Amino acid sequence: MSADQHCHADHTCCSGAAAVPTAKLEPQQGSVLSRIRIVQMDCPTEERLLRGVLEARPEVLELHFNLLQRVMTVRHLPHGLDAVLAAIDSLGFSPQLLGDEPAPAAPMRPWWPLVVAGVLALGAEVSHWLDQPGWISALLALAAIALGGLDTYRKGWVAVRHRTLNINALMSIAVTGAVLIGQWPEAAMVMVLFSLAELIEARSLARARDAIGGLLALTPEQANVRQADGSWAQQPVAEVPVGAQVRVGPGERIALDGEVVEGRSSVDQAPITGESMPVDKQPGAVVYAGTINQYGSLVYRSTAAAGGTTLARIIEAVEQAQAQRAPTQRLVDRFAARYTPAVCLLALLVAVLPPLLLDGQWLDWMYRALVLLVVACPCALVISTPVTIVSALAAGARRGMLIKGGAYLELGGKLSLIALDKTGTLTEGRPKQTDFELLAGDSAEQVQQLAASLAARSEHPVSRALASACALPRLEVADFAAQPGQGVSGLIAGQRYHLGNSRLLTQLGLREDALGWQVQLLQREGKSVVLLCTDEQVLALFAVADTLKAGSRDAVRELHALGIDTLMLSGDNAPTVQAMATQVGIDQALGNLLPADKLEAVRGERARGRCVAMVGDGINDTPALAAADMGFAMAAAGTDTAIETADVALMDDDLRKLPAFVRLSRQTVRVLRQNIWLAVGCKALFLGLTLMGAATLWMAVFADLGVSLLVVANGLRMLREG
Repeated sequence: MSADQHCHADHTCCSGAAAVPTAKLEPQQGSVLSRIRIVQMDCPTEERLLRGVLEARPEVLELHFNLLQRVMTVRHLPHGLDAVLAAIDSLGFSPQLLGDEPAPAAPMRPWWPLVVAGVLALGAEVSHWLDQPGWISALLALAAIALGGLDTYRKGWVAVRHRTLNINALMSIAVTGAVLIGQWPEAAMVMVLFSLAELIEARSLARARDAIGGLLALTPEQANVRQADGSWAQQPVAEVPVGAQVRVGPGERIALDGEVVEGRSSVDQAPITGESMPVDKQPGAVVYAGTINQYGSLVYRSTAAAGGTTLARIIEAVEQAQAQRAPTQRLVDRFAARYTPAVCLLALLVAVLPPLLLDGQWLDWMYRALVLLVVACPCALVISTPVTIVSALAAGARRGMLIKGGAYLELGGKLSLIALDKTGTLTEGRPKQTDFELLAGDSAEQVQQLAASLAARSEHPVSRALASACALPRLEVADFAAQPGQGVSGLIAGQRYHLGNSRLLTQLGLREDALGWQVQLLQREGKSVVLLCTDEQVLALFAVADTLKAGSRDAVRELHALGIDTLMLSGDNAPTVQAMATQVGIDQALGNLLPADKLEAVRGERARGRCVAMVGDGINDTPALAAADMGFAMAAAGTDTAIETADVALMDDDLRKLPAFVRLSRQTVRVLRQNIWLAVGCKALFLGLTLMGAATLWMAVFADLGVSLLVVANGLRMLREG
């Protein structure tokens, strides 16, 4: 579900942030959507340059950038693609339409020119220190700048030519200014240090990029497919059709989603669901692409093509999620857009006003202005947020938590209440019939057959329990109807029968006084009571009990330890719901709820100012999921709808992923704040030192690029959370 669905009428979420626009552009009538990989696009410097050039072109309608994947999505007029590619090429970039050929690796600068440039710059420093003739120091410095900085000058000139001030332009101006005022050794050392830090930063960012790209390597390129004559042959996974039979041996990765038709084994599903223990598989069991077969040989029938597997949908969802701008990132971007021009203006004033008004030394204040230009670039601040968010998204995906964007990562740490459905969420969702009592009718077998025939038409877990408890043949049911939250009804041999809970009796106008004590006794035991009746009388009483999931108690206990309250919302009767809540440790439980009642319960909690998440697995939970600030879908592996619509999809049935998500969210927010304070604090410190004349150019480079490396490394720590 979109972020807009989770917002109040005034379009603000519980966090106070504006609604998050989707990061996925949609093609519109009369336009074309193109995805272009730009291998040189590593950071917001290149994004701003591209945006400034392309947004001015009439054929470009909309742009979106995914920096870590180096992909630009552009919506343009039908015949505007060539102009877009030409504009990108004019900036010195290499555009490549996605799908034309495998994506190339970004070109990495070799080390040796920087090593030689560093030796030359050091030689310039030594020559100056030994008071050698000035031309020696100047010559060594120029050689160092040429070897280590020509690429910086080229990028800087492109930026200036397009009236953009990025780090390359600022650094080029600063180094040139240092040369003009005779600071040859320092100019050389600054350029070498800058180029070295840029190279290290690019390699650090590649690690964050590979955290997502590594998911692509989980599936093998070939699969062992049964041919028409019954033989087996290796075949590219992309060419295996749906319905084909595929064999996977011990220790091999499963190539496609499918259903086991032969063999027994155990499969490590951690890459998809995050489960720590292998899962036993036998005929009829579902297997997922990217998981690892353990010991036995399996033959499975593929149920999805290579591009439609659960893993493929996870990768697509994570790529879309990392492209969304989290609230913190939008705030940082707005700050950075104003910060750079402000500091550049300050640098100009520092260079001019003190000599004119305070009789200051021109060279001294020009030097301070050059230092300010280096400090003016907000790269560390801007790059820290996406690196942290992507690292956290990758960590969540590895643990079986598919998070649909940075906005939800931040919002998760603010949750104060989590509402949970009972059946299928807290419980196994596979209840069994425990009690039966005949109240009217000719025979117990006949009444059970009637109930089973009605129950077999319903997908509700309680109905399935009743149906599976009766081995008698099913009777034909006509005019079948389901009444959500109450039960089902239908015509059998011309007679209408109803199967449901006590609310259904009230709806029919039947009295349950005589059954009251039995119903209450069973409900106090945590059992669900189901009644079979006609329009005139109750024929039989059934009781069905569900069992708690293994991690339900632990999950609720961990949520309480995190300061989050819990609320159970169920359509089951109130005593049963309360009994189950007591077993689990739920703070509050509401029973006898229709889907509309669950919706109102969530809305009521939000109206009281609480940040609410809803956890569910059924269609009847959809209204409440949509009304909550955040929706969690349980057991989403293999489920298209859950992966596409949930804000957070938990790929298996383990509720302990809820507190794990909250911890991941809070840790992400902590790292984001650390990075912001580190970047802003360092900039503020060096602004002060520069104005006092205590900062040098090389110190400014360390301040800018050094803090960039620190915040990137700090953001990459989130990968260890997985």
